Amino acid sequence: MAKYLVILNPTADRGKAATCEPAIHELFKKYELDYQLVLTQYIGHAIELTAKALADGVPYIIAGGGDGTANEVINGMILEKNATGRTAVLGVLPVGRGDDFAFSMGVPTESLEESVAAIAAGVTRKIDIGLATSDLYPKGRYFGNGVGTGFDAVVGFVAARNKVLRGFASYLWAALKTILLYYRAPQVKIELDHETLDLPAIMISTMNGIRLGGTFFIAPESQPGDGLLNICIVRQVSRPRMLQLLLSFMKGTQYEDPAVIAKKSRKVIITTENGALPTHMDGETLSVEGKQISIELFPQQIDIIVNPKGAA
Repeated sequence: MAKYLVILNPTADRGKAATCEPAIHELFKKYELDYQLVLTQYIGHAIELTAKALADGVPYIIAGGGDGTANEVINGMILEKNATGRTAVLGVLPVGRGDDFAFSMGVPTESLEESVAAIAAGVTRKIDIGLATSDLYPKGRYFGNGVGTGFDAVVGFVAARNKVLRGFASYLWAALKTILLYYRAPQVKIELDHETLDLPAIMISTMNGIRLGGTFFIAPESQPGDGLLNICIVRQVSRPRMLQLLLSFMKGTQYEDPAVIAKKSRKVIITTENGALPTHMDGETLSVEGKQISIELFPQQIDIIVNPKGAA
């Protein structure tokens, strides 16, 4: 049994991740790591591979791909942990489109070699994991980075349909297009641990991590191991104001604007009666037409390998 199981999604970043496979083999051999690499073959396959690895006693499971791949491995780990108590250390090779989960958790994202070097060093931190459910997806799904409801979810949906642009460019193009398409904010009720808000909100981002869309710093002060979700709420604003806020999110200064509300809570329930709540979770679609989203955070669930130069 190999010490490290690398689960590589060859379709991540529209197939670019597949081209990284030779370099991954070369680097794992360079750092003398005892590993096995397997390729995912369909949606949900990484969940199954993770569960089998845990049953086999593999101590390190490495998610190679983007946020969606990491999300599948997280779901496999938490489902198996809840069912059997088996655990492993999570590692990430960020070779996806946005790699927001890796960035937010403190995983090196600048180069593949830096990521493998961090795996070899083996410095870890404990992170919280959330569970999001909707009225149309009652069994829910676990997430590591964040849940976007409203504007940022639509941006993700639009970016995923772009077959030309990659990375930040695809998200920026999608954000500009969404400003034109997604304008009328639904009236929502947001139930937090100690208060309830009732307002028209064009965007509600519930974050365990820091960043979405490759460059939008939704929750720059978030700490993924503090047991609290960081909630970013944007009121209804004009289209020109939305463009201004877009630039603010790129710098992480949006909370200086009175249209942006920051809250912290362990549980969040979002409900609307007029309109829908399009919602994504770690880049994966949770709901398109749902009327209610429930989110809960579970503290200190997974050990993840981070950058040894800045593990704190």
